[in-house]
Amino acid sequence: MTSRLGLLARIEARPEHAEAVERMLTDAVELARQESGTVTWFAFRLGPAAFGIFDTFADEQGRDDHLKGRIAAALGEAAATLLAAPPRIDHVDILAATPL
Repeated sequence: MTSRLGLLARIEARPEHAEAVERMLTDAVELARQESGTVTWFAFRLGPAAFGIFDTFADEQGRDDHLKGRIAAALGEAAATLLAAPPRIDHVDILAATPL
């Protein structure tokens, strides 16, 4: 399936909670697998307390559903205690992609 829509989330954990955020993101892959409109989902670490999520969607409905789903809710709940700031979430348009 070709995806032209995505989301890029940047997440900054409080340093003392970086490992908890890593576990939360690692566990969230199971939630992403349950979303019929999510085509790909990646969680990654950028630095000691910096993380990100990049995901792609079959259509706008899939992206909207994801933003209202369980992963977004978990990030919202974590923001108050585990994160240094609210996640920054950007809508992206995918220009080119291929499996290599």
